[in-house]
Amino acid sequence: MSTHETYDIEIAGLKRSLRLFEIKPGLKIAILNILGDTELVQACARALNKKLQDLRFDVIVTAEAKSIPLAYALSVETKKPYVILRKSYKPYMGEAIIAETLSITTGEPQTLIMDEKDQADIKGKRAVIVDDVISTGSTLQGMRMIMEKAGAKVVGEAAILTEGERAMWEKIISLGHLPLFTN
Repeated sequence: MSTHETYDIEIAGLKRSLRLFEIKPGLKIAILNILGDTELVQACARALNKKLQDLRFDVIVTAEAKSIPLAYALSVETKKPYVILRKSYKPYMGEAIIAETLSITTGEPQTLIMDEKDQADIKGKRAVIVDDVISTGSTLQGMRMIMEKAGAKVVGEAAILTEGERAMWEKIISLGHLPLFTN
């Protein structure tokens, strides 16, 4: 069994050890992967729901894929529908809305796509954008662009964790913050 550097954190009352991953020479980030961690997803959804209680919104929006369980659990907690922005186009999506971003974890351009059917459901609505971790803000920016094109108003932005320059994320509703790790 190999050992990896980790960063210990408490999120929504639960302790987790996040593996450090080098994204470029001399720079590591702690990776939060909520997929399969039902206990953490549920705890985070409850905690974010409490932080969102004073915000008037109609729909939750997130990007595929790691934050889908959070959007679902938050939808159950808030009793509000959710929309997933996909990363690849499928023919059944019809006249989709598309935005491009740059992913910090892959370093590659990332496409976000809103299905034609979701456009009708979101037009004129107040949306909360949700993500697992907000690092550079590029996915957030892509989600904002799609909301604008779809005619929805972004009234809040939330994440389990923010990462990096804390001052950049002071308006984000979050449950914690991750530092960047430099050698």
